[in-house]
Amino acid sequence: MDSNVLISGFGGQGVLFIGQLLANACMEQGLNVTWSPAYGAEMRGGTVNCTVCMSDDEVACSYVDKPNNVIALNAPSFERFEKKIKPSGIMIVNSSLVTAIPSRQDITYKFVPMTDIAHGIGNEKMANIVSLGAFLKVFPVVKKESIVAAMKKKLTGNKVQMLEGNVHAFEAGYESVN
Repeated sequence: MDSNVLISGFGGQGVLFIGQLLANACMEQGLNVTWSPAYGAEMRGGTVNCTVCMSDDEVACSYVDKPNNVIALNAPSFERFEKKIKPSGIMIVNSSLVTAIPSRQDITYKFVPMTDIAHGIGNEKMANIVSLGAFLKVFPVVKKESIVAAMKKKLTGNKVQMLEGNVHAFEAGYESVN
């Protein structure tokens, strides 16, 4: 296995957090992985993305010009990265915020109302976790249990009360995809 995912959205949407969760879950399962963040000068509201490269072998470089997979949490991310996905790639799209029409025939699109699902479970800020669940349903690179283990490692101290909600959001995203 040798693949990658580019996750993109606005600063404050938890893009980097879910990239870290995925990277930690990959390590939990013995995969080699790199996590590379990229963001503009403005944090909240500005563009942010990260790339997670996963492989059974060593990962030589974390720079990815043409990702295998993309999670687009907002419209600017959809517009920017749709054209860059490799043929046969997967694009998971937050249809609550993206109304654009797909322009490619050679990739798989999964439109998931992430923000609406997160709102329905009580916290719109968990749309990122919903997206991670949807992605892993379509591209099961790690077991769900590894993501939950990664959440337990990241959500400690005063954040431990967020664990149950995050697990619920992850499951909701996973179940939202056919």
